[in-house]
Amino acid sequence: MKIGDLSGRTGVPTRLLRYYEEQGLLHPDRGENGYRSYGAAAVRDVQQIRGLLDSGLTTEMIRAILPYLSGPDEIILPAEHLTPETAALLQGHIDRIQARIDCLARNRDRLSAYLAAVRPDGVAASGSIPHR
Repeated sequence: MKIGDLSGRTGVPTRLLRYYEEQGLLHPDRGENGYRSYGAAAVRDVQQIRGLLDSGLTTEMIRAILPYLSGPDEIILPAEHLTPETAALLQGHIDRIQARIDCLARNRDRLSAYLAAVRPDGVAASGSIPHR
């Protein structure tokens, strides 16, 4: 399929698809006319790239692990292929995610405590139960 077809199937603008190619995330074939040609698996690859980007991974991290992804829930990365650099990238990202989770949990708890203190009935917003 051509780049416009891939864009239509994934909802990702052609400009971004070209950027993914520049970053080494997509590897289309080129026809004699120079047009990009994508296989059917490119739809899944683009969806996977989008999901990884949405989760906060950088294109550098994605480039390192993408060859070992066999689907959205499975990573097949033999230990001998995990370089110290890739491990450090992934561990750094895990640490940043955990820091965000900790910060969000503290903010949630503070807001819940504030609502419990200022509301006469002690019920959190929308009648929901505060998380602990």
